[in-house]
Amino acid sequence: MSKSRSTMEDGFLERTFHLREHGTDVRTEVVAGITTFMTMAYIIFVNPSIVQETGMPFAAVMYATIASSVLATVLMAFLANYPFALAPGMGLNAYFTYSVVLGMGMPWQTALGAVFISGVVFTILTFTKVREAIIDAVPATLKNAIGAGIGLFIAFIGFKNAQFVVPDPATYLGLGVLTSPGALVAAIGLFITGVLLARGVRGGILWGILISTAIGIPFGVTQMPQGIIQWPRFSLWAPVLFKLDIRGALSWGILDIVFAFLFVDMFDTVGTLIGVSARGGFLDKDGRLPRAEKALLADSLGTIAGSFFGTPTVTTYVESASGVAAGGKTGLTALVTAAMFVLSLFFLPIVSIVPEAATAPALIIVGAMMMGAITSIDWNDLSEAIPALITAVGMPFTFSIANGIAFGFISYSAIKLFSGKGKDVHWLVYVLAVLFAIRFAYLG
Repeated sequence: MSKSRSTMEDGFLERTFHLREHGTDVRTEVVAGITTFMTMAYIIFVNPSIVQETGMPFAAVMYATIASSVLATVLMAFLANYPFALAPGMGLNAYFTYSVVLGMGMPWQTALGAVFISGVVFTILTFTKVREAIIDAVPATLKNAIGAGIGLFIAFIGFKNAQFVVPDPATYLGLGVLTSPGALVAAIGLFITGVLLARGVRGGILWGILISTAIGIPFGVTQMPQGIIQWPRFSLWAPVLFKLDIRGALSWGILDIVFAFLFVDMFDTVGTLIGVSARGGFLDKDGRLPRAEKALLADSLGTIAGSFFGTPTVTTYVESASGVAAGGKTGLTALVTAAMFVLSLFFLPIVSIVPEAATAPALIIVGAMMMGAITSIDWNDLSEAIPALITAVGMPFTFSIANGIAFGFISYSAIKLFSGKGKDVHWLVYVLAVLFAIRFAYLG
């Protein structure tokens, strides 16, 4: 170890993130942070491409996306010291765009006001430890099923992005054209990444993404960048910055909107925290997540800030699992991811060339790693096994972590209650099961 590196690890970084205590080092955390960024960098372009349909300018939302991701992820790093990254949530941005603005006719400024209100509600629930209590109340079976379900969900996204599976009007899903350039690049990348990890190469997932991106050039999958450095033009951010309309949101009658933002964000975040934490070994012997309230606070404050910056709800990203799989254990991983988002402002031409086919292998492999949680479920006890299966498959089948968790809570409570094992279930699980059932009935 070089003297400068040793000094760094003994100094600020060690005092702040307790690297040795967590069995990690700066190099591992840096690689993990870059890996997380590479698997979620798509949000820089995908979020504004969805939200622009509300009339919000693409460039303005792109800057808002980066700014909110940086702030929320830095909060996660320093408040909770966990390797989790945050950004505007997929699914939540679609609900914001298609259901609230286009569907209900609500101005986007008012919709941002609704996001702000939901963020305030999240924060109140965090300070009153309601959200932390929910995490602690989740039974071990559902925690393991959530982790496995997220693994399936991530792997499914990887298969979709790799073009291994495609929509089919007769069977819903069908086999893609495996000889297409994108599928070939993804298949080669999956093989290379798998071999690197099997041989114990440090940073194997990140190397796999970079090598796959390079392989995609002759296949025409990776487009050559139009330049390298592009100086930020923050004037493009002005059309959405601080344009939220809180008063308009309060006068609109937004209970159902806030209810939807509240449930989806809360349980997407809870599911991600539980699933990724189980994979990373962050849960204690009782299955609880230490410093959970601080991690949840970073999430809720990120949502509030995002509404001011000009983007829908910010949430903890399931792609954080890729960084955890690469060895990330502390907030330094999150801090590096945030730094990469800052750097992306100057290197947008380079960031934008990484194709889905290059990140798909990483998602598939991370999904395989997270499936290990399924072995901790008692499959001989059907009152445990059936809800676990419903929870796990509900996520990829409905393309929603929150839906899978809802199915799990409802089925677990009902089966336990009517099989004479109702006393084994925490009362809060019953309350949440009822609320989930109301959500499905009320919001359709």
